[in-house]
Amino acid sequence: MTPQRLLIVGLLAAAGVLAAVLVAAPRLSRPHVLSGYVEGEALYLAAPVSGTVQQVMVQRGDRVSAGQALFVVDPRQVGAQRDQAQAELAAAQAQAQDARKGQRPVELAVFDANIAAAQAQARDAAAVLRRVQPLVRQGIYAPARLDDATAAYQTAQAQVAAARRQRDAAALGAREDQIRAADSRVRQAQAQLQGAQARVADVAPPAPAAGRVEEVFFQTGEWASANQPVLSLIPDDRIRLRFFVPETAVSAYRPGGTVRFSCDGCAAGLTAKISYISPRPEFTPPVIYSREARDRLVYLVEARPSALLNPGQPVDVAPLGAGK
Repeated sequence: MTPQRLLIVGLLAAAGVLAAVLVAAPRLSRPHVLSGYVEGEALYLAAPVSGTVQQVMVQRGDRVSAGQALFVVDPRQVGAQRDQAQAELAAAQAQAQDARKGQRPVELAVFDANIAAAQAQARDAAAVLRRVQPLVRQGIYAPARLDDATAAYQTAQAQVAAARRQRDAAALGAREDQIRAADSRVRQAQAQLQGAQARVADVAPPAPAAGRVEEVFFQTGEWASANQPVLSLIPDDRIRLRFFVPETAVSAYRPGGTVRFSCDGCAAGLTAKISYISPRPEFTPPVIYSREARDRLVYLVEARPSALLNPGQPVDVAPLGAGK
């Protein structure tokens, strides 16, 4: 073999060895960091009714605190519903109070008339009984005639007593069924008022937590449909790290554990608490493709950082056990 061919063969062999080293070395070495990024889960805030956006108190990128006012949708429609519910509650309460007062004098006059009629019948029955008694003793009427007159008199007396009991019950307001029905209407009206008041509050929802306004979709004067987001908010407690752990090392990670991470322009010594570990493996996502991580089977891990970060920011997470 000529010297030139030997040189060519030697160069090809050296190139093959170098390529094998470049491919195999990253697979055999342990990565110094785990690639990841910051993710923010947005909340989309809307009103439950359609209307004109009367005011937007924040702008994109603003920091807000929990309970801070964000926007107001025209409250006139739900305000009218609240006023109607208040009026219905007042009417129901008045009916319940009236049911406990008993019958009015005009209504009691009906019972008085019934008593008077029963008393008149009793007087007639008593008069008949007085006429019949001597005639029966003289033998003019049969004894059965006296029995009939006595029964009629006793029936008339019972009717008088019943009429008086009815008047007494009405005067004392003993109308239990009506009172229970009135109380039920009061509770129903109270529930309707609470629902109307909640809808009034919903047209101006406050910030549910401290965070940053991600986007404002509607401005003052624009029409927003019901349940259509007016703005989006990223709460501080919904910002998390997402990084990927090799399958061979995932057993070292547990929810509640702490990891160290770094990012460009961030302070040193940042940590995050692990909140989620995916139960299913996956191949390294292309967005964090690297020579060291390619073709590796990894698990997604999420952790809540100890500092406020910007969503989308890349981070480097120190593997558990690194530096020990």
